[in-house]
Amino acid sequence: MKNNDQKHEFLFGKINYKILLIGIGVIALGFILMSGGGSDDPNVFSEAIFDFRRIRLAPTTVLIGFGITIYAILKNPNKA
Repeated sequence: MKNNDQKHEFLFGKINYKILLIGIGVIALGFILMSGGGSDDPNVFSEAIFDFRRIRLAPTTVLIGFGITIYAILKNPNKA
């Protein structure tokens, strides 16, 4: 009979998961920064959609978040 006491290991290390969660948080922050700026009346144009926060800051934040998550995936947990 075979012994079923196999040790299950996670694919990533603990630090990888921490970095991954930070990256997901940064992506969520970027999407939160992108929200808003609409108008209640569809006949009224609002210049708020062309604000610096929505055009430059939020997409840059999302891209940085994606970079962090890619780093978390590619980081080797066995190296110091």
